[in-house]
Amino acid sequence: MQTTRRSAGVLAAFAAPCVPLAALGLPLVVYLPEYYANELGLGLATVGAIFTWVRLVDVVFDPVIGAVMDRTRTRFGRFKPWLAIGGPLLFLSTLMLFFAQPGVSSLRLWIWLPMSYAAYSICVLSQTAWGSLLSEDYNQRSRVYGWWQSLNMVGILLALLLAALPLLAPAIAEAGRSASVQAMGWFILVTTPLCFGLALWKAPEPAAPVAIHATSWRDYAGLFANAAVRRIVGVDLLIGIALGIIAALFFFFFERVKGMSQAITGVLLLLYFVSALAFAPLWAHLARKLDKHRATALAAAATGLAQVAVLLCPPNNILATAAVIVLAGVPYSAAALLLRAMMADAGDELRLKTGVDRTGLLYALVACTTKFGSALAVGITFPLLSAAGFHARGDGDPSQGLQMLTVLYIAAPVVLCALATIMMLGYRLGPQRHGEILAALEARNANG
Repeated sequence: MQTTRRSAGVLAAFAAPCVPLAALGLPLVVYLPEYYANELGLGLATVGAIFTWVRLVDVVFDPVIGAVMDRTRTRFGRFKPWLAIGGPLLFLSTLMLFFAQPGVSSLRLWIWLPMSYAAYSICVLSQTAWGSLLSEDYNQRSRVYGWWQSLNMVGILLALLLAALPLLAPAIAEAGRSASVQAMGWFILVTTPLCFGLALWKAPEPAAPVAIHATSWRDYAGLFANAAVRRIVGVDLLIGIALGIIAALFFFFFERVKGMSQAITGVLLLLYFVSALAFAPLWAHLARKLDKHRATALAAAATGLAQVAVLLCPPNNILATAAVIVLAGVPYSAAALLLRAMMADAGDELRLKTGVDRTGLLYALVACTTKFGSALAVGITFPLLSAAGFHARGDGDPSQGLQMLTVLYIAAPVVLCALATIMMLGYRLGPQRHGEILAALEARNANG
């Protein structure tokens, strides 16, 4: 494992696959559920059920593939070969999901949505676990995942620019959401081979331990015996559900409650992620000043407060809404990069206690919580909206279900973020303790 400071070029190459991965991850939670329910006519209940069940089944996939990655030994590395496997699967599933036509059957979604999630899981898990090996330094890990999160934001922003095509090019506005979705699909298809190839070519992977340890479900459950792991996973789940709700209901809330057009709402979402990208370096800086867990608590509290500001923003006021959206985007990047950097530190603590490297399993845990959170966000909110009489296609009474929409979009994230803030303040694996862990690992290695 390397302790030296990685160059910006190496970290940029390592993070490059985030561009197509983020461009896929955004529509999976923001655009595709609404697109299949509304534009392609499958309906809220059907789409909510498919996305929820596929996502929940996909959660089981992560610990399995994480354990397999931990046991992988090749001359190219432990995690890089899996990134090479995931890329073509990502390409194929994107082709099948993003270019469906009206009248498509739910069977197509049942087949290709799990394939897309599996490809996404393989790629994200292998890349985030690989990142934990690029440095063992407490602060440098924030820098590694800062690059990772920044390139995620770049991918999201580029995807959002394509999603805003109907506004930027009125000549294609008649195509509606389908033009946006297909443009994002083409972007993923073009950037996947380029960005994955750059990472596999230019970014190194430090050698894995020679010993290979068998993994059982007991090992996976045993990770929760570690206090740091429990808090990281708990906070990741809470914030994941909160951000998943915001993503899943963003268009519904701003179009129906705040009176914005579909095109303006797309621009608001773009501003949200521009802000997230611009302020991503701030959170790596605050992690050095406050320690990672305190910076995460601050970001969770800021996310909850931003939702209150959204509620207070007057309807049909584009400038005021845009200003609030920019503020809401400030803390977006924090949890993803800081919690993954913290999981690398927890992995060192577990390795000291057990003598076993469980990097793949640890990052499978945060992958599971992220997916579980977004699955719950769609699986709970869509049926509740449907039960309250809300109509995704805009037919029926337009005022029906708006109170439920407001409660779900505003109150639920506020409560979840408050719980995450409280949980993070009890975290104890700071830089001093991590330094002691590294010294003990070094001494044990020196003694054979």
